[in-house]
Amino acid sequence: MSQLPQQVKIVEVGPRDGLQNEKESIPAEVKIELVNRLTAAGFANIEAASFVSPKWVPQMATSTEVMAAITRKPGVIYSVLTPNMKGFEAALAAGADEVVIFSSASEAFAQKNINCSIAESIERFREVAAAAKQHQIRLRGSISCSFGCPYQGEVPVSSVADVVRGLRDLGCDEIDIADTIGVGTARQVQHVMQSVAQEFPLTGLSGHFHDTYGQALANIYASLEVGVSIFHSSVAGLGGCPYAKGATGNVATEDVLFMLQGLGIHTGIDLDAVVDAGQFISAHLGRKAVSRAGNALAAKRLG
Repeated sequence: MSQLPQQVKIVEVGPRDGLQNEKESIPAEVKIELVNRLTAAGFANIEAASFVSPKWVPQMATSTEVMAAITRKPGVIYSVLTPNMKGFEAALAAGADEVVIFSSASEAFAQKNINCSIAESIERFREVAAAAKQHQIRLRGSISCSFGCPYQGEVPVSSVADVVRGLRDLGCDEIDIADTIGVGTARQVQHVMQSVAQEFPLTGLSGHFHDTYGQALANIYASLEVGVSIFHSSVAGLGGCPYAKGATGNVATEDVLFMLQGLGIHTGIDLDAVVDAGQFISAHLGRKAVSRAGNALAAKRLG
């Protein structure tokens, strides 16, 4: 049996990637409370907001307000998505610890999602990347459709590696390999991760898996087996992608933590506190959390 990492960093993406698709406007105070609960639960990295045009993502119009009011814990990285220099300047003013830039391993998805080619998307972020370095803000790159695309189907591993190289050359500190539509399976995930690790240090690669086909936990375990030790997850399984047809939510944080706890892998996160945060946001949204572990643990408490 391969040696699994002893420690894993979980990047909690619920407040941004999770909530951005909600149709009903969520008050800033609810988002602030959610981020504060997640901070208290012990996450080292929380994706808290997005400085995109409210015209495109109305739910993120409260980002400045949220970033100004959250209770920050020293050492915690509060990340924000920045599609351009206007977004970067807002992130800088808001005191973001990390900015996230994004591309796709699928040419068809890049055209639909960011209205340009993959090469153009990387070129577009050159100025943002340089500004992040100048201001000593962490830079993270995210690659959507790394395991399949809703428009072109299969995505060659070489395409993922090309984008990793492009983001590496921009100076990214961390790169997310994302399964936007949840079609990846365990062996494929290992192959992709091992291939891109030849272009960028394995310690800086993260797995971002969606549970559309029920494969997310298997894919996380498969990634652990090849040494990946950073994963993205969303409290209560919130979210999907507004530009990817049929993409259901990110893998639920509670489920990931329950599995990692069982494997004896250290995360520094209090699972009970995350279950509470998941129940809190689900109650506000008026629906049951998607997390099986979270719902089971919450029910067990009620006896």
